[in-house]
Amino acid sequence: MKGIILAGGLGTRLHPLTRITNKHLLPVYDKPMIFYPIEMLVKAGVTEIMVVTGGSNAGDFLRLLGNGKEFGLKRLHYGYQEGEGGIADALNTAREFVGKDKMVVVLGDNMIERTIKKAVDSFRKQKKGAKIITKEVNNPKEYGVVEFKDNKVVGIIEKPKNPPSNMAVIGIYFYPPDVFEIIEKLKPSKRGELEITDVNNAYIRKNQMTYSVLDGWWMDAGETKDALLEAGVLVKRDGANKE
Repeated sequence: MKGIILAGGLGTRLHPLTRITNKHLLPVYDKPMIFYPIEMLVKAGVTEIMVVTGGSNAGDFLRLLGNGKEFGLKRLHYGYQEGEGGIADALNTAREFVGKDKMVVVLGDNMIERTIKKAVDSFRKQKKGAKIITKEVNNPKEYGVVEFKDNKVVGIIEKPKNPPSNMAVIGIYFYPPDVFEIIEKLKPSKRGELEITDVNNAYIRKNQMTYSVLDGWWMDAGETKDALLEAGVLVKRDGANKE
């Protein structure tokens, strides 16, 4: 299974912190943010990893991470996304790297308390389709929210006015290699991007989506300055990516 970490974007909500660097290179307690998703994948048994980034600070990732030896990797791969085409567009950058393998895709600012090894092992055995990880949140109107029926995922709604549940989709996704065929057929959203929610809903329509519920805390550390601060406090208190 291949691991893909999406670490592009301009990080405008974190200005002025991100005026001269990528947000995924900002410190979260005692490590750069990008360290956490790499460690998340390695601890879950995923050791073939590509970091997809973009913009003028892309070279900083290579200077920081090198060949990945620090994380126990034989080699760390890099991809470059041109422009701001959205999460699905960034994922498409990794198409040749993935080949015919399954993949786990992590947004580079997503941080978790505990390991995703159970979800990874489960997806390795899954015969077809995709998988998402969900987490109960207090403010579901601000997230992509899962709609359930008979304990199955029947839809994902972005920032719903009337949330069908309080279970949010976090930025960790599992796909088979046919995800790239779905991305090819996507149309840009109103904001001009290829949306990952549209990818997930395509699998749901085919009745090919499973889910896991995350144990422990989850943070979108790059969402706001307050989130960045809170992530550091949580890491100091509890650690991250624990077994």
